[in-house]
Amino acid sequence: MIPSVLPTYNRAPLEFVKGEGAWLTEADGRRFLDLGAGIAVNALGHAHPALVQALTDQAKNLWHVSNLYQIPQQQALADKLVEHTFADTVFFTNSGTEACELAVKMARKHFHDKGQPEKVEIITFDGSFHGRSSAGIAAAGSEKMTKGFGPLLPGFVHLTFGDLDGVTNAISDATAAILIEPVQGEGGIRPVPDAELKALRRICDENDLLLILDEVQCGVGRTGKLFAHEWAGITPDIMMVAKGIGGGFPLGAVLATEEAASGMTAGTHGSTYGGNPLGCAVGCTVIDHVADPNFLAEVNRKAGLLRQKLEGLVADHPEIFEEVRGAGLMLGIKCKATNIDVVNAGYDNQVITVPAADNVIRLLPPLTLTEDDIAEALTRLDKAASQVETSLATA
Repeated sequence: MIPSVLPTYNRAPLEFVKGEGAWLTEADGRRFLDLGAGIAVNALGHAHPALVQALTDQAKNLWHVSNLYQIPQQQALADKLVEHTFADTVFFTNSGTEACELAVKMARKHFHDKGQPEKVEIITFDGSFHGRSSAGIAAAGSEKMTKGFGPLLPGFVHLTFGDLDGVTNAISDATAAILIEPVQGEGGIRPVPDAELKALRRICDENDLLLILDEVQCGVGRTGKLFAHEWAGITPDIMMVAKGIGGGFPLGAVLATEEAASGMTAGTHGSTYGGNPLGCAVGCTVIDHVADPNFLAEVNRKAGLLRQKLEGLVADHPEIFEEVRGAGLMLGIKCKATNIDVVNAGYDNQVITVPAADNVIRLLPPLTLTEDDIAEALTRLDKAASQVETSLATA
């Protein structure tokens, strides 16, 4: 008999009932150090007092009115994002998947309204993840994402990650945009080098293409800048945001320049819940914290400390780990042992990591992680690695 919850997840046998900072409490009372943060969602940790206050204050007044009316909290958050980014305009969604849908629509509508309706193709890269909607899986293109869900939405050209020559050769009269994550998350924590992002920006400018960045996982302070592309000194035309922007409340957004968004006029897109007062009240508080230069400086400091200690962990367990990679507090450890075995050993030692492709475990802790948390993380990860070593030795 099928469960009442559709069985599409391979869930760990854990049931968390409370969170505080970087810590989660299981129903049986055990405390777990959370280095996953809900897959990069809980940017300010669990139950951050400022977020609790923002949500509580807004909940006492107004939850939902729909986008038939002006929403002051939505306007406030849009203004903050425009102030702190390249964007001239923002559309709010509930998730990164919805943000992907709009980003694709926006790019195609842009060229349609410019009198170039043939420009519909979007170049994407292997290892990418852009959500699980029809557009998202078609953009990623991998068999794991698409098998059984055909016919796929057409209009995507898939290239090898890092193949700049392939990008140039793939451009045709039908090309509208290039879509890329500055740091691949699900693909195994693979950063795009700054020089490559600069080259993609140049290619788009030279060929009248739009550059779409997916910063759903790597954005909102995760890499030590408010958004990851800032490290390369470039700006996109369209950017997808979600996860950390709501600090745990479902919230996403598409940020765009006025030119890129020019085709999106009244009636071309909409959302029932997107930009609701609750989500935007929380989002305003998140941005107020994360956009603070002092906050970002602390993210970078702690990221450097964590990475240094992880390099030592890899050196201490050469049969289990291969290398550390990533940026800021978006780190991956490529494993020699099976990454799921390492994740499960982490559960046994009450530390949470997240598996990814390329046999990687992801560390995406709250940006508010403390030095004591980092020290405890290394102790528990070391015990997990030793446990896997013992298991392999006795297998």
